[in-house]
Amino acid sequence: MNRKHALELRRGDAVQTQMHFARKGVVTPEMEHVARAEQVPVEAIRDELARGKLVIPANIHHVELEPMGIGMSLRCKINANIGNSQVTGDASTELEKLRVSIECGADTVMDLSTGGDIDGIRKAIIEASPVPLGTVPIYQAMERHESVATMTADDILQLIEHQAKQGVDYMTLHAGLLREHLPLAKRRLTGIVSRGGAIMAQWMLEHGAQNPIYERWDDILDICARHDVTVSAGDGLRPGSLHDASDSAQFAELKVLGELARRARDKEVQIMIEGPGHVPFDQIEMNVRRQIEECDGAPFYVLGPLVTDIGAGHDHITSAIGGTMAAFAGAAMLCYVTPKEHLGLPDLDDVRAGIVAHKIAAHAADIARKRPGARDRDDAMSRARYGFDWEKQFELALDPQTARSMHAQTAGKECTLESDYCSMCGPRFCAMKVNKALRAV
Repeated sequence: MNRKHALELRRGDAVQTQMHFARKGVVTPEMEHVARAEQVPVEAIRDELARGKLVIPANIHHVELEPMGIGMSLRCKINANIGNSQVTGDASTELEKLRVSIECGADTVMDLSTGGDIDGIRKAIIEASPVPLGTVPIYQAMERHESVATMTADDILQLIEHQAKQGVDYMTLHAGLLREHLPLAKRRLTGIVSRGGAIMAQWMLEHGAQNPIYERWDDILDICARHDVTVSAGDGLRPGSLHDASDSAQFAELKVLGELARRARDKEVQIMIEGPGHVPFDQIEMNVRRQIEECDGAPFYVLGPLVTDIGAGHDHITSAIGGTMAAFAGAAMLCYVTPKEHLGLPDLDDVRAGIVAHKIAAHAADIARKRPGARDRDDAMSRARYGFDWEKQFELALDPQTARSMHAQTAGKECTLESDYCSMCGPRFCAMKVNKALRAV
């Protein structure tokens, strides 16, 4: 049964989530698709969904979606952030970023648009995207109001439902940052660096009230259940510097996220947990293990982590280093960071560089965790290299465009696609060429 037909048959059910059907023992087309892609039994996918160890972000209104799973037992996924700012970017630009993201292998995409025709941009992205789309609803809620002082809890919930009806597959909701956590952030070097977290902190101070997303959590879960929106529980107190990593503010929020995850599961709503941020390399494994413990194994979605604060212009590298360790320790998805992190809105080249760096990080962790078939492509590449099959090498590379371009830059009359050496070694110093001659002796 295809997904469109299955969705029609499920329309009458009050709860539309993949977790709901998994707990009923139903195998959905989405589960079957993920099982084939991951090379695991579909029953394993269903059982992990039922326990909340795995999510399949698949809004019932995003009909053209090609479902994918996020969980510790599956391949590590990567997300690419796109979206305009208040000063630059339009629908055509974001659609081109989406195209490049998918071409380079992003597993999900988040639209973080904060200005212009946000609704129109999101609608265009959903219609064009075969991968799950995530958003941060509070951005659009903020854009609709002159200040947080005029924004009510009902305004936020209405915006969440509006985006759910549009077809958004997962939403970052900063529900774990509470009023009592705000004094803890004052001890930090960089304070609150999450945009969503800063907005919620400002809202609580302006209104003299508790976090409205936390207060209305059950109402929000009801919306998510109707449309099968996966919650991505935002870390509004993620550390924005190594100095602030693993502090009392971060872990106070994490404890609340664990509570929210259990409440989501009680309502059969899929949920994953977002994580830091900037973290020294030696603290990454501890952070992942603590999240797994506090949140009962809910999939962990990390930004980076960045392992140094001085990589400006190269933070896709500082992030990929931390992401490899996080994925090896059990993180289920990495949010890419581009070279322009902290500096400006990424362009197409930045998007490509960020995705490739994090695909490498996720793939390295998959090999180390011995995921089914993870090393097959690497072994095929090694055979192609030994056979001087340049076209096959370009095909197998994570970034074929760059690999082909670099080879062409140094190739000449004496070094072509038919040569049994490259310009780095030349015909007399190529170790593989010499090794072949030795084998023939």
